[in-house]
Amino acid sequence: MRVAVRELAKWFDSRRVFQGLDFAVGPGELVLLLGPNGSGKSTLLRLIAGLAEPSSGEVVCEPEPSRIGYMGHRPSVYPDLSGWENLRFWARLYRLRDGEERQRSVLERTGLAPVMLEPARHYSRGMLQRLSLARILLIEPPLCLLDEPETGLDLESQEMLRLEMADRREAGATIFWVSHSPDQVRRLADRELLLKQGCGRLTGTAGSRPTSKGGRA
Repeated sequence: MRVAVRELAKWFDSRRVFQGLDFAVGPGELVLLLGPNGSGKSTLLRLIAGLAEPSSGEVVCEPEPSRIGYMGHRPSVYPDLSGWENLRFWARLYRLRDGEERQRSVLERTGLAPVMLEPARHYSRGMLQRLSLARILLIEPPLCLLDEPETGLDLESQEMLRLEMADRREAGATIFWVSHSPDQVRRLADRELLLKQGCGRLTGTAGSRPTSKGGRA
């Protein structure tokens, strides 16, 4: 999927978050999104996801995605449903013909199979994050937007997250990733987008791919 940001600006009342952002990212690219607190990283992800409206400019996704994988600070799960029921809801929403098979697969891959019948409200913070990841893996979206998804994850789960996202990128997904461990994500990233003082700078060459990623063997 190609994501083009054209003269994008976002203001909150009289405060400028950023203005004049202009860049394009192609299919199968993973972009590490960098910048100090308040620079607009989370806001940019929400604009790309269509969860917020720009003050001016536009975000164009080609082709228009029918599925977007968004994973943020707060897990997007239904607490009164079990892990299995959460995924069944999303499988039915997206009319996945092999929904149950996919559910079992992603629950195993994220380590949630032993607790899949327990209500999500009983899950730890890390387990909730893994369930949010399972939802993304279930629907196999062409666009993944990750806002510090490592929050609450132990080191083993963080590595699992990186490997799964490496697989999504290899499958052609476009990924934007805000991370509190940027050096670890940098191993995977094709390009970096730095937001600072209301401006953005995209580095790296379109279509480039580092030679060593530490992905699955």
